[in-house]
Amino acid sequence: MVRDLAARTPESRERSVDMWRALAICMVVFGHWFVVAVTYRDGRLSGYNALDVLSWLDPVTWLFQVMPIFFLVGGYAGSASMASHRASGGDGIGWVLRRTDRLLRPTTALFVVLPLVSVAAVAAGVNSELIGHASWLASIPLWFLLAYLVLVVLTPWLHALHRRAGLAAPLATVAIVAVADLLRRGLHVPVVGTSTYLFAWMAIYQFGFCWRDGLLRLSRGKALAVVAGGLVALIGLTVVGPYPVGMVGYNTAPPTLALMALAATQVGLVLALAPAADRWLRRTGPWSVVIAVNAVILTVFLWHMTAAAVAAALLFPTGALPQPPLHSTAWLLWRVPWIAACALVLVVLVALFARIELRRSAPRSAERGPWRDGATVLGLAAVLAGLLLVAVSGPGYRGPTGLPWAGVLSYLCGAAVLRVARTRPVLPGSGRLSPRSTPGGHVCTW
Repeated sequence: MVRDLAARTPESRERSVDMWRALAICMVVFGHWFVVAVTYRDGRLSGYNALDVLSWLDPVTWLFQVMPIFFLVGGYAGSASMASHRASGGDGIGWVLRRTDRLLRPTTALFVVLPLVSVAAVAAGVNSELIGHASWLASIPLWFLLAYLVLVVLTPWLHALHRRAGLAAPLATVAIVAVADLLRRGLHVPVVGTSTYLFAWMAIYQFGFCWRDGLLRLSRGKALAVVAGGLVALIGLTVVGPYPVGMVGYNTAPPTLALMALAATQVGLVLALAPAADRWLRRTGPWSVVIAVNAVILTVFLWHMTAAAVAAALLFPTGALPQPPLHSTAWLLWRVPWIAACALVLVVLVALFARIELRRSAPRSAERGPWRDGATVLGLAAVLAGLLLVAVSGPGYRGPTGLPWAGVLSYLCGAAVLRVARTRPVLPGSGRLSPRSTPGGHVCTW
């Protein structure tokens, strides 16, 4: 089946986009597993981030902080999908409904399974504090999903801005990030400063629009010049300047100018390697692997920290894995079986839940009008509020079952409203066709 899809891929497809998406998520998964430092003392399982202790790892985060690459290719894919959808007669709300479908189906499974497992574990007598830490660990990926989903929702408006302003749109957004970051650092303005949570990722997402439309089609030499400029800025801001070297933690919460310098470096690298990567991916073997990984990549991302929690609960209390000192060589060596154990558990979880992502639902076209638009706005607001509540609540603020129930219920109610909005059919005789049913229809993926 995968080789069939590989053989039917249009020659015009920018295959490196799919490769970078898969590679970015896999590197995030590996990085998260590596820095999780688990401890088991006096019958209590807990843990912390090794980056908080091992400062020598800070430069390594320049390699593993690859979220800018993901937002870049997300913008590219969103632009291509939006252009196709508009060409087939679709509207912005209809695109958002279809685009969020694949994002929310696997996420909804997580929001259903985690509460059920938490309740069952508490009923079985498992320590509620342990459940709180485990559910918090499992929900870490929702930070990223929240930011990405906001940009998906804003895409119809951002794409319209792009068509008018072109490259000026992301450059202006980078300027907003710079001003907001300076206000936060210099004048301690809280609200304006934290707006970079939105604007930093938005700028990179908009650069993806420009890449797709040819505004960033640089020669290899010019792309490498962007890489060099980004590195110079990154070193100047961190090694010489006031920003920390590590690209996880301070520089991402909220995103800073230093992260934008890293993003520029990565954008230049992607553009420099794109032609060679695209030629390599014309081969059936590599391209088939990319297709296979992308088919389940959201499931991998959503469940990878759950896999870490399960692996920790199975291995550390039983003594199957030792707990050498964090600064020792032994700790580094034992990372290998630890990551292997996490991968094994993740394979099981993907086997259980990937079918939800793999299912290609073909919802009937919802009738355009105030009802659909209002339901979409209401549903998205509830989903985003739920994601935010779950993402911001720490392990100590999740109730006896380790979950912020207000966030879970808000998300599930919103997802249900969006499901109804997607599947309410066009009334007979309305004359409105689904973009999916038209000759130019484009199947959206996330």
